[in-house]
Amino acid sequence: MEARVVRTVKKRQVLFLCVFLGVSWAGAEQLRYFVEEETERGTFLANLANDLGLGVGELSARGPRIVSDQNMPFLLLDPLTGHLLLNEKLDREELCGPTEPCVLPFQLLLEKPLQIFRAELWVRDINDHSPVFLDREITLKILESTTPGAAFLLESAQDSDVGTNNLRNYTISPNAYFRITVHDSGEGIIYPELVLDRVLDREEVLELTLTLTALDGGSPARSGTALVRILVLDINDNIPEFVQSLYKVQVPENSPVGSLVVTVSARDLDTGSNGEIVYAFFYATERILKTFQINPTSGNLHLKAALNYEEMQTYTLTIQAKDGGGLSGKCTVMVQVTDINDNPPELLMSSFTSPIKENSPETVVAVFRIRDRDSGNNAKTVCSIPDDLPFVLKPSIENYYTLVTESPLDREKRVEYNITITVTDMGTPRLKTEHNITVLVSDVNDNAPAFTQASYTLRVRENNSPALHIGTVSATDTDAGANAQVTYSLLPPADPHVPLASLVSINADNGHLFALRSLDYEALRAFEFRVGASVSSLFLFSVLVFVAVRLCGRGGAARAGRCSVPEGPFPGHLVDVSGTGTLSHSYQYQVRLRGDLGTSEFKFLKPIIPNLASQSIGREVEEYPSYRNDSSF
Repeated sequence: MEARVVRTVKKRQVLFLCVFLGVSWAGAEQLRYFVEEETERGTFLANLANDLGLGVGELSARGPRIVSDQNMPFLLLDPLTGHLLLNEKLDREELCGPTEPCVLPFQLLLEKPLQIFRAELWVRDINDHSPVFLDREITLKILESTTPGAAFLLESAQDSDVGTNNLRNYTISPNAYFRITVHDSGEGIIYPELVLDRVLDREEVLELTLTLTALDGGSPARSGTALVRILVLDINDNIPEFVQSLYKVQVPENSPVGSLVVTVSARDLDTGSNGEIVYAFFYATERILKTFQINPTSGNLHLKAALNYEEMQTYTLTIQAKDGGGLSGKCTVMVQVTDINDNPPELLMSSFTSPIKENSPETVVAVFRIRDRDSGNNAKTVCSIPDDLPFVLKPSIENYYTLVTESPLDREKRVEYNITITVTDMGTPRLKTEHNITVLVSDVNDNAPAFTQASYTLRVRENNSPALHIGTVSATDTDAGANAQVTYSLLPPADPHVPLASLVSINADNGHLFALRSLDYEALRAFEFRVGASVSSLFLFSVLVFVAVRLCGRGGAARAGRCSVPEGPFPGHLVDVSGTGTLSHSYQYQVRLRGDLGTSEFKFLKPIIPNLASQSIGREVEEYPSYRNDSSF
């Protein structure tokens, strides 16, 4: 079959554009495309890039997607070329049944930035179904006394096609007694009547067999046939007549199977078998036969299957009352199905983004659509999220909503949000649907490392062994991942003459401090390390404090090698090492570390010595005139 694809763009007189959060809702135009049913898969329908006025590269970069309410993906979009293709063969009768036109709505969603275009695919009917009679043989019993001009209603054929391809005419095989007239029911259904043109004589003709042909309007036309068997009867003067020619009844869609719908009633003035009436369906579609059943004796019409307002709202039944003599009358029963709130709202997610970077401005987290298959107030919905979250819902056209951040997020306060989107309809009773999403907050490097102490005091004795661990500094960072990895380093000292790199080192991973060589109290009493925390460039200033213990004097005894160094911890008071009256001195130096870079203090505390050594202390101070007992930087 050669595919014929027609594309049009439906333009409205009133153009409107709903723009918020950088999201554009394209309501000004509605794209409309046409395709015949049974067209081969992969058929080219249109180029969306051209229809939207976009370059092919621009369309691909904006992340186009096709979204529809149908459960089947009947369209396929090639984002690289912009070609809109048919993804599978479409059966119009399966998709839309008797509804005409057959319209399949869909939306074109562009994500970057977000923009939605409404579109429709119209599926055109082709003549792929022939008319069919449910009963291949129709039996009529006609009195021989029937006058010419009498009409007898025959069963209608069924044709699944619509429009011009639907049922259009009936014919009867040539004969001397009957002709066919065609009538329109007013609901798009035509039915045949057999009209008697000549008086029947039972003694001449006991039975006639004719061929009834149903023709549709397709080109070429399709047809279906049934046999009409006519039995000529003796006189039965009265035909059954219904009390009402039309019965109208409303039935809720939740009525249980077996419920009584209505009772029809007919009467016949004849007696005996000619007055006994049997009720039956006349011209009943497969759907009617599956849904209803009638008691042949009482005329009670019952439900045989459950009703569904969303599938079918009205049923039109023709019921025949036939007496024992073969005469019949008919009535019409119109069953209107009323809607109840039996469908909960549905949330159809179109786009969802997680994680969201902290400190980002107002950001679109999700785009979704609400659908309720009920009607009236039962289909009206309200959508909400909890009030204690930094998010807000914003409605748009076609029941679309966007979930956006109301304010920048802070990962250090909360790393994830569990959001429950609640959709409630306005029916009775109210039905609701809850949809849970989890939004993760990703980290950015917005927090500087901080040391665990404002100041550190470290002590070391002179003549220490090389590579001695003299202390540890520690800093933490509230960020996550690589943003929270702290690296330690020593910054150059304020005095460029101090050989800091040869005296002290720091482990970059854990902050351990080491004396690289043996320290001499007399040569270097104290020096300054400034520690760098590398991730945030926050500098830590600290001064290593030495506690030096002079174990040997400067006299001849020390030069002669009589100095001895005891093992174990040194006391903080005076120690006589050489036995000759030489005293050791203990000095403490303290560093104060503050959070701000502008203030650091460096203090020499007074030496711990007895009064008798005051002259010795004086000499030490004179040797280092640049230091005082209390200094600050």
